[in-house]
Formats: sequence, structure tokens, C-alpha cells
Amino acid sequence: MKRVLRIYDVAAAKSEVLFNLHRHHSKPISLISTSYNLQRPSLYRFYGDTVAPTTKISNNIINLFIEKISLVESQVCPKPEMMQKVIQLRDELVVKVGSLKEVVEILEERGDWLLGSYRNQGDVPVRTKEIPNLVFSELMTNLGSWPNLVMEVFNWRRRKIEEGYPMTSEEYTSGITIAGRIKNVDLAAELFSEAESKQLKTTSMYNALMSAYMFNGIIDKCQLVFRLLKRDPSCSPSIVTYNILISVFGRLMLIEHMEATFQEIQRLNLTPNINTYNNLIAAYVTAWMWDRMESTFRLLKTGLVKPNINTHLLMLRGYAHSGKLDRMEETFQMLKLHVDVSTPLIRAMIYAYCRSSVKDRNKRVEELLRLIPEDEYKPWLNVLLIRLHAQENNLDSMEKLIYEAFEHKTTVLTAPLMRCIITAYFCCNAVDKLSSFIKRAECGGWRICRSLYHCKMCMYGLQKRLEEMENVLNEMDNVRINYTKKTFLIMYKAYLMCGKRHKVETVVGLMCKRGYRFPIDQFLS
Repeated sequence: MKRVLRIYDVAAAKSEVLFNLHRHHSKPISLISTSYNLQRPSLYRFYGDTVAPTTKISNNIINLFIEKISLVESQVCPKPEMMQKVIQLRDELVVKVGSLKEVVEILEERGDWLLGSYRNQGDVPVRTKEIPNLVFSELMTNLGSWPNLVMEVFNWRRRKIEEGYPMTSEEYTSGITIAGRIKNVDLAAELFSEAESKQLKTTSMYNALMSAYMFNGIIDKCQLVFRLLKRDPSCSPSIVTYNILISVFGRLMLIEHMEATFQEIQRLNLTPNINTYNNLIAAYVTAWMWDRMESTFRLLKTGLVKPNINTHLLMLRGYAHSGKLDRMEETFQMLKLHVDVSTPLIRAMIYAYCRSSVKDRNKRVEELLRLIPEDEYKPWLNVLLIRLHAQENNLDSMEKLIYEAFEHKTTVLTAPLMRCIITAYFCCNAVDKLSSFIKRAECGGWRICRSLYHCKMCMYGLQKRLEEMENVLNEMDNVRINYTKKTFLIMYKAYLMCGKRHKVETVVGLMCKRGYRFPIDQFLS
């Protein structure tokens, strides 16, 4: 418990917390909280694309790692007939999404029923139960794919306060949530303070503000809100609150703090839900802690809470990164019957096959590539496939991918990959194709190494194309690559094989001049 208490330090006073909520940098500060002054690990990139080094977190991946803030944590949804009206109004608003002025006009003409939970008694609006509290929040949820439109709808509702229609706690929660989505954390904090001044704070509102900060990478503010919630006598943390904390610590790979948070859940007798376990698994995947990932999955399968689609998608990613191909394939076969596996996960599986030596890996990769849209080009994947086909000596496929890389101005700067390409050309005895590749690589800014030209010379020599072999020396001079002993030995063996005795003697003389030793026995014979 001491460790848990250290995590949730409550030394900050309430006034200081509220002051800090309204003061933040225009650019989100470091994801590492000031309480944990750590460097962000390189494995953090796996919250983004599969292999590409990036800090951008896509909405699809976020949805796997955190629980969406529920606007109805403790209440029932509106009745079906009311939901039908919500959907009809949503459709009308979406048609006018390009004109915010027309959106406001529609709301003014047809949106009064959204305020139907109030009726005037004299000059004072009085709360009624004719319209469920959550109708407006449901409309905002249904407009979730158009964040700017949602914000305009919310602004309309907020202006109605001046006409005597005070906002409910659910509506404030919706506003905080959408403000976080459009990356306006100032507005999210402002709405929270406004609701607090009206004594409308709820746990859901705290959760929405925590998620708004987390979504925008302002993790220390997220923890400040949590400390404020712990000090609030009128509210208490829910399982959603702790799920957010687990997600925060998981992203930072603070595994001990994350596990302490899970122990705190058990101590408080809160019931973990599927999102709790998904966040734990996601953190273990990010930290490459495969044993704990699988033990959490086994615990989930044997408990009251059962895995869902997101759980299996996380496990698929984990199996791909850990190279457990059998389990990866088994999970993929199960998932594809129920859901379209996302492109990043397909790429992760391709990466797993490319790193392995499994039989028919080329065929399996081709099957997966058909599931990726053709216009979704990723340089790292293109380079990975070039290596795969080079290792398999699939020259035509390799050259097609190389051409695609040149078209997209992708550059290869690693010598091992260049040598892998050279080996494929040599094994296929394709010196003319190698020559064409070298010219394009020189123009494309690819890594130019001596092995390219040595391989070219060797292949010309084997084909007894001595004049072209000699021209390679000029090419090396043009790119400022010096000759080495191997350069002369290639020429020596080629001339010796072709019976060019005088040229053999010339090469031997050049080697002596440079201080290189040469095979004197073969020369004298």
C-alpha cells in the first residue's frame, strides 16, 4: 500500500490543482509526468504504426487501449422512439456539415425538443422527466464522426443557458469529452470549472477531463485531476477512472505503477471490466513482456469477464511482435471470421513472417498483402519486402518493389540490405539488371558500397565481358570509391581465366606497386 500511496500523492492543494488545470503550454508538454522524470522508451512507438518510428497515436489504436468515456455510466439510455428522433436530427445536421450557419438554423427550428426536460413555471424553468436527461448527450455521441459539428451543436446548447435552460452534468460531460477530441483542453478545463461552480461535478466528469488530457498527451494534468477526485468528498473514483490510470502508466511503460494501480482496484473491491484487462495486456505488449501478456490473457479467460474482439486484436499484435507464429495464425483465423483486421496489424504479421524462417513465408506474406489497400504505401514495409524477395532470389518481385521504392523516392541507406540485393542479382546471374540497378541507386541517393561494383566486375569476368569489366573502374572513380586488393584480384582471375597473359602481368605489376601480395604460384604457372 505504501507504493500505491506514493503513486497517488495528495499533497497538492485543491486551489493549486484548479490553477494548474487552466495553465498549460500551447504545445502539449512531455508525456512523462514530472513525478516520473524518465526518458520515453523507444518501444513507445508501437502505440502507433507497427514498426515505423512515430509518436502519433491513431484513434483506432487508442480505442483498443482505453475505455471510451461513457456518457451514461449510471443511467439508462433513452427509449427507442426517442433514439429514432435523435438519429433523424443527426442525419439532417450531417447534410449541412459544411455550413455551420445552417446547422444552427436547423437546431433553432427543430431542436427545441432537446430542451424538453425543462418547462417553465412562471419565469423559472423547472426540471421534468418528460425527456430523458441523456437525449442531448446521445445526439453528441451519434455525431462523433464529425467533431467540429459536435462542437457547434454543443455551443448551441451552451448558449441556451442564457435563455434559462441550465445544462445538466451529463451535458457538461459530453462537452468535456468532445473538447478533448478536438484537442481543445482549455475548453475542457473551462467546462469542468463551470460545472464545479454550479455544483454539478460527477465522477464521469472527472473521468472525461482525465481522458481529455490523456488523449492530448498532457499526462501530468491527468494525474492532477485524479488527485483532485481523490480529495473530493462528493465523488469517488470508479473503475473507469482506474482504467484511465492503467492506460496512462501502460503508455509510459511504468509497469510497476500500473500493477500497483490494479492492486488498488482489488483493495477497493472495484470490479475490473474487460477494458481493465485490455489496458493491462496492451501495456505488456508495448513493453514486450510476453509472459505477463499471456498470463493476463489466461486469467481473463478463466474469470467472469471474458475476452472480446479488442482483446484478441491485442493478442494478435503481441504474438506477431514476439514471433509466436502458430498462435498468431490461430488468432488471425478466428478474428477474420468476425472482424476486418486493421491494416497495421496485417503489417505486424507480415513483419513477423519476414523475420522468421518458416516454410512458405513468401506465400503467406503475399496472402496478407492482398488485404492491404494498394494505395497505402509504407516505405519501411516496401524495404522489408525487398529484403524478403532478395533472400528468396525472387528477382522479378524484388525488382518490382525496387522500382516502386524509386517511384516513391524511398532511399535505402543500410549496407546489409544492399548486399542482400547484390547477392540476389549474383545468384540469378543478372549482371545487366544489376548494372541498371546501380545507375538508379546512384541517382536515387541509395547507399553506394564497393560490393556493388565488385559484384558487377566479377559477373562480367565470369561472362568474359572484359571490356565492360574494365569500364567498372571508371564508374568507381566517378563515385569516388577507391580500389582495394579485391578489385585487382577480381581482374587478375578474370584475365587468367580468359588467357590474357599480358593483362595478368599488368595487374600483378599494379598490385606490387600498391604493396599487395598476389598468388605467385598461379602467376608463374
